[in-house]
This record gives sequence, structure tokens and C-alpha cells, in this order.
Amino acid sequence: MKSAYLSGVQKIELREVADPACPVDGLILTVKACGICGSDLRRWKEGPGEELVVGGHEVAGVVEAVGSMVKGYSVGDRLALAPDVHCGKCYFCQHGQFNLCDQLNLIGITPGYDGGLTEKMVLTAEILERGIVHHIPSGLDFADAALAEPCSSVLSAHDHAGTDLGHTVLVMGGGPIGCLHMAVARARGAQVILSEPSKVRQEIAKEFQPVAIIDPLREDLQARIREITNGVGVDIVVCANPIAATQTQAVEVVRKGGRVVLFGGLPKANPITSLDGNRIHYGEIEVVGSFSYHPTYHQMALDVIHRGLIPADKFITHRFALDQINDAFEAASSGEALKVIITF
Repeated sequence: MKSAYLSGVQKIELREVADPACPVDGLILTVKACGICGSDLRRWKEGPGEELVVGGHEVAGVVEAVGSMVKGYSVGDRLALAPDVHCGKCYFCQHGQFNLCDQLNLIGITPGYDGGLTEKMVLTAEILERGIVHHIPSGLDFADAALAEPCSSVLSAHDHAGTDLGHTVLVMGGGPIGCLHMAVARARGAQVILSEPSKVRQEIAKEFQPVAIIDPLREDLQARIREITNGVGVDIVVCANPIAATQTQAVEVVRKGGRVVLFGGLPKANPITSLDGNRIHYGEIEVVGSFSYHPTYHQMALDVIHRGLIPADKFITHRFALDQINDAFEAASSGEALKVIITF
């Protein structure tokens, strides 16, 4: 079978490897679709680490073989999975905060946990018991099911932020995740404003019907927000890009008593941000982080995509075969694609 390995900076190598053996307590998944995520792109730009890992953690496929000790899965089952594999023993797991696990391993990222950019992958007992694996609803396309993974974290963020009818939500960043935030916020009844400097991204984002699109590099973001909200400010700001200045601006434009969600992580080499502490204090503004999600949100994401509440067809703009993996990463990094999916 073929597997994709990051062999250099912006270089992925397809290798012929032996088909995996089915463990007695695990199963073999034939991959049918795997999305390319922003974290995949970051590693592609940086180059491989010391240990090669097959990337890809937005995965959907069909069960090819099931170990004799496995219950609840059968050959032919259609499954979607997400990257998180928690330990089940630490303080956070014991309190149901699995995404904050002290020993969290990530499929497609952590060495020893190869991902979905391959024709077949092993789902071990650890993944089946402490990972995120759900059956795909009948009739849902594999590529659409793979979109459930990034959708899960967005659903979780808006659930915790309390996005609701009557809210105005500012999404900062119009990439794939930013567009998912717009779609989810609108599905929850909010109106959405987008802050995005790229003209290409702005055009793509119009599909998700924001009430306004603001270019923060050429317009006064704070003045435009005041104008749109009659001087009050937005109820919720979602920082959906890896830019520290975005977080600074978010505190400036949110209303008193509003909430800022730091969704996009900053570069590890420079993770420090600057926020107006007095405005947070005197305005009783909540600034919260949002990372990953409880496994239940993955099942919820599959459901809302299946029901058409999240329009998967608007997100998946490019599909490539595994043999076109380098072209797929080039497209994903170009800014002209929204969601790129490898299909098998």
C-alpha cells in the first residue's frame, strides 16, 4: 500500500509499505477521505521532525478487518475519526476534560500514531477505547464526514461561548476555520462580521453570508464595528488565525460584558500577546481559550453536517488523489482553496 511521508521542507514522499496486520484488539480501516489541516500545513512548511509520521487527522473510511477481541465494529462499517487519544487516568481525564489530558497523543502528529494520508491504517485498542471514533450516518459522503473533525472544535467553541439568537459575532480570519466559525455562528442564530485582509479569502467568505467584511489593514476596524453595532461593540469575537495583533484588536472591539475566544494558537516561537488589561477589568470582558473538544462534539458534527446545518459542499473546494499529495498541499497553502481533501 502507499503512505505519504513528509521527507523535507514542503516535500512529501509516497512510499510503498507493507499492508498492516490486524491486531486482535484493533481493526484495519481503509481510508476513503482525509482532510489537510492548518497544522498539517505548518509541519509541511517546517519539514519533518526526528521521527517520520504519516500525517492527516481528519479521516473517514471503511472497516476492512476486525480483531477477534473487538466488539461494536464490523467489516464494512463506515467510520470517521479525530486525532485525540487521551490517557484516561490524569486529573483532567478523570474530570471529563479529555481534550486537556496531560498525556494527550494525536493521530497524524505524535510519533507512533500514524494518520490518514495512507491507504490503510490501524485503529488500535487504545484508539478505539480512548480515541474519537464514530460511525458515519447513512448517506453521508466520506469527504463530508472528514470535515466533521475541524467542525467539532468550532461547535465546542460556540457552545462554550454561548453564541445565540441576537448576538453579533466577529470572526477574525477568513480561512477554512474562520468560515466554519461563520457557518456555526449563523446556524446558532447570530449575525456575523468577518475581519480578513485577503481579497481572495473575502470573496470565498461571501458564501457564508457575513453582514459585513472588514479589511483590518485598510480600514479602522474599531470604527467600523462601532458603526455596525450602534457604538456598543460585538458580543463575541473569535480569533481564528495565528496572529497576536488579532487578539489585541479583539479586546478593543468586543462590547462590555462580551467574550473573546482565542481559538487560533500563536506560533510556538512567539506565543506572547498584548491585551488591554484595564478594558478587560472595567468592561468585565471574558477572554477564554478554546482548544480541541470533548468527543461528543465529533458525533454532533457528523449529525449537523448530515442534516445540512453546515454546508459541507461550500467548504470542500478541492479534491486530490493520494498520488497528487504534493499538489494538494500546494493548493491548500495557496490561499485560493478553502478545504482540501485527499480522496481514495
